[in-house]
Amino acid sequence: MIAIIDYGMGNLRSVEKALQSLGADVVVTGDPAAVRQADGVILPGVGAFGDAMENLRAQGLVAAIQDVAAAGTPFLGICLGMQLLFTSSEEHGFHEGLNLIAGHVRRFQGDFKIPHIGWNDLTLHQESPLLQGVEAGDYVYWVHSLVVEPKDRGVLLATTDYYGEVPGIVGQGNVFGIQFHPEKSSRVGLTMLGNFVELVREGVRA
Repeated sequence: MIAIIDYGMGNLRSVEKALQSLGADVVVTGDPAAVRQADGVILPGVGAFGDAMENLRAQGLVAAIQDVAAAGTPFLGICLGMQLLFTSSEEHGFHEGLNLIAGHVRRFQGDFKIPHIGWNDLTLHQESPLLQGVEAGDYVYWVHSLVVEPKDRGVLLATTDYYGEVPGIVGQGNVFGIQFHPEKSSRVGLTMLGNFVELVREGVRA
């Protein structure tokens, strides 16, 4: 069972439908107990970082997320969900994140179009179970105004170039993050989600 965390922010239905198309057993839930019991967990999200953390705290989900991550359960953050994995964010002031991966979330800086919207290709930095069947130069669909800055570049699995290097996929042990929208990224995105489903089916623990 894969739990998609419902904390009032995110396009949950599109992620749920994508996983169901891959044959995954999925539940959308805001119940911390159900999250702790899941074989895999996905944290989607769109919106503001501070609001998201406030909602997660109000529902008792922060501790549940940290527990399942520490237990080695496969965990995937998508879009805002990836940013929430990090230590802090400067969006609309300073906010503490889940701190599952050390680093900071900052706004794009420069005289160019923000948010970053559209199809951009991937540069792969290292092998990962999440990237099986994904090739350098594959295009995926992005919508975001902030970028993550990991403390350790060793967590970078893939980046793109948008007026500088933009982290697109991160991974640390059993915890993964995808900045773009895999559910809107055609074959490439479904391949990544399928890889995550396989990790869950195989019972992989970090």
